[in-house]
Amino acid sequence: MNRVNPLHIGLLLAVVIAFLFFQLSSVKTELEEAKVSFETSEKLAVDLSSLKSAYADKRKSKKALEKILANRTIKAANLTIKRNKKSITISSKSLDAKTLNTLMGKVLNTSFNIVSLKVKRLSDTKASLAMEIKW
Repeated sequence: MNRVNPLHIGLLLAVVIAFLFFQLSSVKTELEEAKVSFETSEKLAVDLSSLKSAYADKRKSKKALEKILANRTIKAANLTIKRNKKSITISSKSLDAKTLNTLMGKVLNTSFNIVSLKVKRLSDTKASLAMEIKW
C-alpha cells in the first residue's frame, strides 16, 4: 500500500489540466474585455485631445475673433461689442442680411464656444443679432 497508483496520478494530472484550461478561458475573456475598454478609452482620449487643441487656447480664439470683427464688411455694420474677461457679446438691432451671412459664415466655420445666438428676422433684408462667445 505504500505505492502510488499511476491511475491516481493520471487522474490528478487530468483534473489539473482541465482546471488550467478553464482558468485560461476566463483569462482570455477578461483580456478581450480589457482590450475593448482600452480601445474605447483611447478613442475618447484622442477626441478630447482634439477638442482641447481647438477650444483651449484663449489667445488664439480672441485673435481669430478680432480678425473676423476687423473685416471691413463686418466693421461697417456698427455692431455693439462688449468685451468681458471671460466672454464677448456681439449684438446689433438692425443688420443687413449680407453682413449677417458673412459674420455667421466666418464665426460658425471657426471653433468658438458660442453660448447664445439669437437671430431675429426684421424684414427681407434686415435682421437683429445677439451672440455671446466664451473663452
